[in-house]
Amino acid sequence: MTDLAQRVQEQLMEAIDKDQLVLPTLPEVALRVREAAENPEVSIPELVKEISTDAALSARLIKVVNSPLLRTRQEITDLGMAVNRMGITYTANLATGLAMAQMFQATSDVIDRKMREVWGRSTEVAGISHVLSRHYTKLKPDQATLAGLVHQIGVLPILAYAEEHSELMADPKSLDLVIARIHPVIGDKILEAWDFPIPLRHVPTQHLDFERVSQATDYSDVVQVALLQSLAGTDHPYAQMDWGTIPSFAKLGLNPHEDEEEEDLSAEMEAAMQLLG
Repeated sequence: MTDLAQRVQEQLMEAIDKDQLVLPTLPEVALRVREAAENPEVSIPELVKEISTDAALSARLIKVVNSPLLRTRQEITDLGMAVNRMGITYTANLATGLAMAQMFQATSDVIDRKMREVWGRSTEVAGISHVLSRHYTKLKPDQATLAGLVHQIGVLPILAYAEEHSELMADPKSLDLVIARIHPVIGDKILEAWDFPIPLRHVPTQHLDFERVSQATDYSDVVQVALLQSLAGTDHPYAQMDWGTIPSFAKLGLNPHEDEEEEDLSAEMEAAMQLLG
């Protein structure tokens, strides 16, 4: 680890320990949608009213509900029909995830490229997670999608820090080292601050524990397998591991050395990634 990376890591960890690290907040529309969805008496028209304040988000939700992912028999032409088809919880989770794209914006070219890279990976993992959860678990696909979208959310405060410290921004190697070391623990902090559902709050740290064993298949297992599948065929260190020894594959009933089933679902995974990206 470089001296710069070590110093920055120590500074950020100290800020975390003292609750001084400035964490990102969800976009306003996502906050309103989540607040509305948490009201047990909320009606579909009320939720539609909140979502419709963001025309782009409304259009994307209609696009998703008409996609092969949800296999709608009749074309959905308006937001009310879309919410009615997906349900309040599913809609809220999907709207939260789609709205998060607004957070991945930077004021410098260097950080902008990094944010695009992180968001691109996040949407890829989210798309794969959606399909894996639907076909290999009893978990909720919308929750799995959201888990995939937030698995690297801890990178955002590090990139915000880098934008204010030119020394780190000018040293990509050190920046990558800091991100790899501490983005998971920051991610857990963010999801706790956002009051995310308990099953998702530790996905940032747990999805990187490749020896992790739990009693039942959970969202961290799904995101872990999705991440590894997204890296298949690359020179990434995770792609060089023996996946046959990783418990999450067995928990999903997948043999990492046989990719026939994965090939059957590749079109569905690709569709999910394109919708989220």
